[in-house]
Amino acid sequence: MIRQCAILFGCLALGELVVYLTHIKLPSSIIGMLLLTLFLKLGWIKLQWVQGLSDFLVANLGFFFVPPGVALMLYFDIIAAQFWPIVTATLISTALVIIVTGWVHQSALKLKRLQKKSPAHRPHKS
Repeated sequence: MIRQCAILFGCLALGELVVYLTHIKLPSSIIGMLLLTLFLKLGWIKLQWVQGLSDFLVANLGFFFVPPGVALMLYFDIIAAQFWPIVTATLISTALVIIVTGWVHQSALKLKRLQKKSPAHRPHKS
């Protein structure tokens, strides 16, 4: 359990360091999880080393949303005053994400089909 915590918190600390040194505009926790994913893919960290704690954290994920949910109650007046701009921005951004994701997926499929049809992949006729 200590090794699991050390690995996860170590990746989080590396994320903090990357953000501090590069001034990148991403949360350090995201950078840390990307680093953890990279280390897992490279084989520098074995899945078994972090699986127990990771399974526990994922199983209790809902618990971690309680404090931010309660904190939102402090801002109901601001949310109510800006309700329609929030709803509009949410709907537009959701639609844009769906459209762009669909477009990228279709483009990737077309590219894959073109690669299969290219002469480099066909056997040469004698």
